[in-house]
Amino acid sequence: MSDQKNFLEEVISKLKQERDELKVQMHLASMDAKDEYDRLSRKCDELTDQYEPVKDAVEDTADNVFSALGLVADELKIGFQRVRKAVSEDE
Repeated sequence: MSDQKNFLEEVISKLKQERDELKVQMHLASMDAKDEYDRLSRKCDELTDQYEPVKDAVEDTADNVFSALGLVADELKIGFQRVRKAVSEDE
């Protein structure tokens, strides 16, 4: 398994875990935090949907796709951090 594939699988797994943990805390969150969470949750699902078909693609032809998916994953990570901060401020 390539380093890029391992990296993206790990990142996606961590993002899903963080999304699930935040979902539990959302009942205490402000409406803005809930809206942001919903947007990020949809984007996380989109990332997974986009990753699945290319994860077994030949590495040479998938470099650009992996790079793009990595950028989306970074955006999600930062977004989930913002939601987590907003949720903890609401508590």
